Amino acid sequence: MKKEEKGQIIDGLVAQLNSFPHVYITDISGLNAADTGALRRLCFDRGVKLVVTKNTLLKKALEQADGQYEELYEVLKTSTSVMFSHESSTPAKLIRDFRKSHHRPTLKAAYVEESSYVGENQLEVLVTIKSKNELIGDIVLLLQSPAKNVVSALQSGKNLLAGLVKTLSEKE
Repeated sequence: MKKEEKGQIIDGLVAQLNSFPHVYITDISGLNAADTGALRRLCFDRGVKLVVTKNTLLKKALEQADGQYEELYEVLKTSTSVMFSHESSTPAKLIRDFRKSHHRPTLKAAYVEESSYVGENQLEVLVTIKSKNELIGDIVLLLQSPAKNVVSALQSGKNLLAGLVKTLSEKE
């Protein structure tokens, strides 16, 4: 491969790293052509971009990209493929679902919500992680709940007070 070609590949990877907030580094070696095609189709259906690349080119792209990717350098050994996604847990769910019928892909590391997760044992954590928008929604819901309770209590109290006054007036 010529130096110009390598530079183009690195530039393409840097562009993808800067445009996708969530990056999963996986190993899909050992999958046959049919299984690899099925994985690629599943990735496409779920909005995940799958790229197979050389470790040295990916490391250079990680060094040039915006983000704190230093913790991911140690996993750049053996065969590497990268999953790019706009949703934080979609690639983790995809990996988990695909492995129900296949032995790969394995998770090497991930950069999700500006944090690094290294190792296969982090897959279940990544499946359950919530995005920033989901967390903001949860906070808004929690903040609305006490206000709704107060309004509901005031409305029910109005009916209770009216019933109490009516009962007292009927007694005399």
